[in-house]
Amino acid sequence: MSLPSPERGDAGGRVELVLGSASPGRAEILTRARVGFRVVVSDVDEDAVGAEHPDASPAELAGLLAEAKGRDVAARVAADGVAVPTLVLGCDSVFEFEGRAYGKPYEPDVALERWRAQAGRAGTLHSGHWLGLVMPSASASGSPAVAGVVSAGVRFAAADEATLAAYVATGEPLFCAGAFTIDGAGAALIAGVDGDPNAVIGLSVSWLRGACEHLGVPFTELWVSSNTRR
Repeated sequence: MSLPSPERGDAGGRVELVLGSASPGRAEILTRARVGFRVVVSDVDEDAVGAEHPDASPAELAGLLAEAKGRDVAARVAADGVAVPTLVLGCDSVFEFEGRAYGKPYEPDVALERWRAQAGRAGTLHSGHWLGLVMPSASASGSPAVAGVVSAGVRFAAADEATLAAYVATGEPLFCAGAFTIDGAGAALIAGVDGDPNAVIGLSVSWLRGACEHLGVPFTELWVSSNTRR
C-alpha cells in the first residue's frame, strides 16, 4: 500500500467523518474501531464508471469507483456547508477471479453460478478508498485528497451444491462484491484470508489512519469514547 503526499490540511479542533457508503459492513467496521461518523450515500452509477474505463484492471476499477463516490459525496457535503473540518470517505470493492472483475451479483442465479466456480479456489478482493478533507468555507474542488487500493487474497472452502444454494438463499451474497462476505453467514465458506480482513469487508482502518495523517489530521481525533456516539 502506498500513499501519495498531497497538500496537507490544517484540521485544528474537532474533525468529523462522512462515510460515503450505504454498506452495513463498512459502518460496522468504523463502529468497532470507535470512529465517529455519519453516512451520506453517493449517487454514482457504478456501471457507467466501468463503461467509461473498459480497460481498467479490477484493482484500478475499485479505485476509480471509490474516487467517483468520494468526490460525489464531498461535493454535496461542501455545498451544504460544514461547521468543522470534515473528512469524506468513498469506498468500493471489486472481486478479481481468474483475471476478471466481479461486482455485486444482485440475482440469486448469478450468485450461485459464481459460487460454483469459486468454491475450493481463491481470488483477490480489491477495496478502493478515497479520502478528502472539506474545510469550512471551502469548495470540494479545492480540498486535499488521498486515494489508494488495499487488496487481500481470499481462499474459499469446498462446498456441495446444497450448501451453496442454502447460502445464496440467505440473500447475503446478492449485494456483496464477489457474492460473499466474511463477516456474516459467508464466514463458514471462507478457508482463509491473506491480508487485511477489514479490507475484504470493504474498508481498511489501517489505510484510513495513514490517509488521515497524510491530510494532516491525527486519526485519534476521530475516536469516540465507549459512551459517546456522534
